[in-house]
Amino acid sequence: MHQLLQEIQQGNFQALARAITLVENNTADGNELLQQLLHQNSIPLIGITGPPGAGKSSLVNSLLDLLIAQNKTVGVIAVDPSSPFNLGALLGDRVRMSKHFNSGKVFIRSMASRGSLGGLCDKILEVTDVMRQAPFDFVLIETVGVGQSEVEIAGLADTTVVVLVPEAGDEVQTMKAGLMEIADVFVVNKADHADADKLFLNLKTLVHEKMADEKIGVVKTIATQNEGTADLLQQILLHHQSSQNQQRKLHLLTEKAWRIIQTKRMENVSRESLQNEIAAAINTEGFNIYKLAATHA
Repeated sequence: MHQLLQEIQQGNFQALARAITLVENNTADGNELLQQLLHQNSIPLIGITGPPGAGKSSLVNSLLDLLIAQNKTVGVIAVDPSSPFNLGALLGDRVRMSKHFNSGKVFIRSMASRGSLGGLCDKILEVTDVMRQAPFDFVLIETVGVGQSEVEIAGLADTTVVVLVPEAGDEVQTMKAGLMEIADVFVVNKADHADADKLFLNLKTLVHEKMADEKIGVVKTIATQNEGTADLLQQILLHHQSSQNQQRKLHLLTEKAWRIIQTKRMENVSRESLQNEIAAAINTEGFNIYKLAATHA
């Protein structure tokens, strides 16, 4: 595993793909590799989230165009909805990012959400840490797009970009506090549509009213035409520079440790075996779901 880690650190994309597969499949080699990783926080980890149809993939594409033009190397994790049949990624071909597949500056990995409600997936922490061992200038994570429940990204990314479209203008007035809290940068995409300016001003007002002590950027983009992406990148860099304080790093590492410990403790609990156990016990006298759960705690 030490050799594999060295190859990743040297920028070998094939080694990186192999390592991610080992980690995703929860193999012994994958777990050994994870325990050899160097703590790496200098590479900006950017989360791109927002409701379906907001243009997240187009925005990632536009950011890739800009970063490649600046001779940057970028890793992309695209978390896709899962097939209900095999739990694989439905959009695994990443058609909208196909122009970057052959670029030596870009590594793209699709991951299936596997039913996760938070927009991410079970092994996202481990995969991002493996990717941070490679010599990337940026790592981007595009989530599945399940709207306001995507709060998990805030516990993972250094900077969270929330993408909205003008059609969501009325919803902004009743936006849940959760979405306001996770956003480090708001993007009004498809800014050539009607009401884009109205949404932009509404967001600026909400940011000022609810987050007066925070510096949250609001930018307009037309991702399909690569317009406004440079402004977005500038806001991302400004946030990354301003957020490099020990308290935020400590918070993110605590969230990581919490999820890792939680996952390890649930490792031997199978939904299928649990269902069978409940099926066998449900009609017995004195059945109590809390007592049954306590036997697995």
